[in-house]
Amino acid sequence: MPEFPYSRLRRWPDVEADNLQAHDPTDLLLVERALALGADGAATVVIGDEYGAITLALVQAGLRGIRVHQDLATGRRALQRNAEDLGLTGFTAHELDQSLLADARLVLLQLPKSLAELEEIADAVARWAAPDAVLVAGGRVKHMTLTQNEVLGRSFAHVQPQRAERKSRLIIASEPLPVPAEPPFPVTAQHDGLTLVAHGGAFAGARLDIGTRVLLDVLGGEAVRPASPARRPGDEGDRSESEEAEGHGAETPRVLDLGCGTGALAVSYALAHPDARVTATDRSAAAVSSARATAAANGVSERVTVTHDDAGSALPDASFDIVLLNPPFHLGASVHTGAATRLFEAAARLLRPGGELLTVYNSSLGYRPELARLIGPTTQLQRTPKFTVTRSVRASETPDS
Repeated sequence: MPEFPYSRLRRWPDVEADNLQAHDPTDLLLVERALALGADGAATVVIGDEYGAITLALVQAGLRGIRVHQDLATGRRALQRNAEDLGLTGFTAHELDQSLLADARLVLLQLPKSLAELEEIADAVARWAAPDAVLVAGGRVKHMTLTQNEVLGRSFAHVQPQRAERKSRLIIASEPLPVPAEPPFPVTAQHDGLTLVAHGGAFAGARLDIGTRVLLDVLGGEAVRPASPARRPGDEGDRSESEEAEGHGAETPRVLDLGCGTGALAVSYALAHPDARVTATDRSAAAVSSARATAAANGVSERVTVTHDDAGSALPDASFDIVLLNPPFHLGASVHTGAATRLFEAAARLLRPGGELLTVYNSSLGYRPELARLIGPTTQLQRTPKFTVTRSVRASETPDS
């Protein structure tokens, strides 16, 4: 059997850089363990395969019918692209549900950063996989903790960490335990009239992270709603009878929560502006499910549309009056500003001329010059010891075009 060409894998459409790879030693350990166990492809599930290194190596080794769950839209697209590039088929994509895990006997998992996400995954395996299912979880030693073993121990009778190899380690969890009647996620919390719902993989869970709180404070005190949203091509045809009757139509503000997480910004804006048309998008499937549940819990599902997408790539150009953004500054376990830059570039494409981007970011990152370059004139609205909020107005032509 030829050696799998890991070096040919790409991260695209995710950020690519010299210090960011499309595979790591943990992927190789998981593949080696699966092959050593004589895995049956139809009974094998892969969760958290970032760019396809695990799935495609197993497919090349002859396994067919592998079921795969990836949380990130970027990972899903990278897997498909890498599969096409290598000419490999024999796997199917699923959400984290019963269709993914039914009758599975071997589950391979790249350990997530979040303990809550690990808990939700472990419960799902114990809940839906075969009674003799084995979960093989792996990660980089420097990112692993004893608490991960404890979380797995809530769903499995036996949890056995293995010897570290190549600075990675596997944990073998076996004998699924009985599960409670209701899954542990999603969870719900109240925040000053706002109900947040969160799955395990959603950033900050059902809490309001500090950056979001700062931006919400500004939204509550600033006049951020455009006085006269521009009419766009097709608006007349898009107007519903109810909009005509209410006199909204082309004057309805179109607002985007880019990288929406649990939907706190999108839902808060919808609650404060009942006539706004709000879209929320995130590359995380867990975030998208959370945001939809948050919109439903606050009674605004009909006015908040949530999509699973990479940096709003499926949304039309110049289609929003306001973009709200709390960008990440981590890519996996790496600190990298490329994720924020991609979202700034997306905002530049999605905003109409004269539209506004409201951004909150860690003050130490100093994004203001980049925002001015990519979007247009940028002013500081608020600064705390940790966070800065800015408003950027989209120029008719982007400054660097």
